[in-house]
Amino acid sequence: MTWIINTLLVLGAFLFMEFMAWFTHKYVMHGFLWVLHKDHHIRDGRKFEWNDLFAVIFAIPSFLFIYTGVESAFDWKFYIGIGIALYGLAYFMFHDVFVHGRLPFLQKLSNRYLRATITAHLDHHKPHAHYNYGFLVAPIKYYKEEWAK
Repeated sequence: MTWIINTLLVLGAFLFMEFMAWFTHKYVMHGFLWVLHKDHHIRDGRKFEWNDLFAVIFAIPSFLFIYTGVESAFDWKFYIGIGIALYGLAYFMFHDVFVHGRLPFLQKLSNRYLRATITAHLDHHKPHAHYNYGFLVAPIKYYKEEWAK
């Protein structure tokens, strides 16, 4: 029974992070920390952007949950931290590898989900686009358009 609870904690933390990423992207990155995020909207081929600091910011709670969870004999905090870390890995693979091609692998991988979600994110990068703040889940219209093809 414990493994079920631990699995639910990992899954719950992962799913909650999509909401946190959306919220942070909309109200923090496009708000008072725009100074760190704006260079991400200027695609000029740089290896590193100020925006990359957000990966470090999001890694801190994951590290703290994992560390304190290990110190407490692998209690619930460990599994929350793992869920956050897995979201970070999924975000990196999707956002930096698939969408922006910042690493030269898996570029030919394609399916309806990826195409719809990538299209939504690229629409977000259009000038004066104030929509599509999610990372792994796009508005339903993008999936409908992809399935209609």
